[in-house]
Amino acid sequence: MNITEPKYPPKIIVTGDLIKSGLYICIPENINKSSAVPELRIYEVGARDGLQNESKFVPTDIKIELIHKLAAAGIKNIESASFVSPKWVEQMSDGTEVMKNLKRTSGVNYPVLIPNLKGYETAKKCNIEEIAIFPAGSEGFSQKNLNCSVEEGLKRFKLVADQAVKDGIRVRGYVSCVLGCPYDGPISPKTIARITEELFSMGCYEVSLGDTIGVGTAGSVRKLMKEIVAVTTPDKLALHFHDTYGQGLSNLLAGLEFGIKTVDSSISGLGGCPFARGASGNLATEDLVYFLYGLGVNTNVDLVKLVEAGRYISNFLAKPPASKVNLALGDRFKNHEDIIKMAACTV
Repeated sequence: MNITEPKYPPKIIVTGDLIKSGLYICIPENINKSSAVPELRIYEVGARDGLQNESKFVPTDIKIELIHKLAAAGIKNIESASFVSPKWVEQMSDGTEVMKNLKRTSGVNYPVLIPNLKGYETAKKCNIEEIAIFPAGSEGFSQKNLNCSVEEGLKRFKLVADQAVKDGIRVRGYVSCVLGCPYDGPISPKTIARITEELFSMGCYEVSLGDTIGVGTAGSVRKLMKEIVAVTTPDKLALHFHDTYGQGLSNLLAGLEFGIKTVDSSISGLGGCPFARGASGNLATEDLVYFLYGLGVNTNVDLVKLVEAGRYISNFLAKPPASKVNLALGDRFKNHEDIIKMAACTV
């Protein structure tokens, strides 16, 4: 990905609600707003990964409305449900109801998470177009999350992938704990590269590398990426960071240096894993979009509507958004263009 350097000194533009609010935002004026295709693909996981660890059950209609709001904000890839056993993740027990009742927007992808063939057969009845499979990068986490070894998990997911490919359904792969495991500690990048290769051999069109407990740093991301790009190309990879130690955006920047074009994120920074001690929320989608605008990368996402979506689910959960951008912007802006027009500021 080519990142355009902002022009200095910047031209300061202040209009509309910006004047009234007194809130100044550092966004370069050289954003390519005219591009019909975003320069970076955002894969939203808030409705699934973001909610799965919430102790308060989120009703089906709330989940569906959140998905609708994300689509209205311009998000084109929204992971919407999981077909895991309700015994293990009760929050995702209404996957069938969510998928059968949401109003699908043309051009928006609504993938679902699949643990096994049984889950796949159930999901297939919901008019799905894409699934995600999720082997672990460590033995300890595989046992906790999948109740099997890494190799057994890969064999299980191959059965799912084979059937999906046969049925003409896209398959995306996740690898969890790529930078560290709560049970096994540091993970060898070579191990993650091998698992990534196996997922592609199953027919996955893309593999998302997940720092499930958020222990990674820019340095460890670079070490991992050097191994991964030796076995595949960056355009087939995605990055999935949790922000446990506040490293999400710096880790992403390190990944972008390798040409990554897809990033997973979660509205309002929701997330965590019931089987990973210490895992906090995902990289917030609002923070990601703001960050990308700062790099001159067009996302075609309306940040005002995105903030509204984050407030919607945070209000239901009765807790403040974990997104710093959401907290900073609040309800001060009514027009996304007022944010885009604000040029980069010097400090």
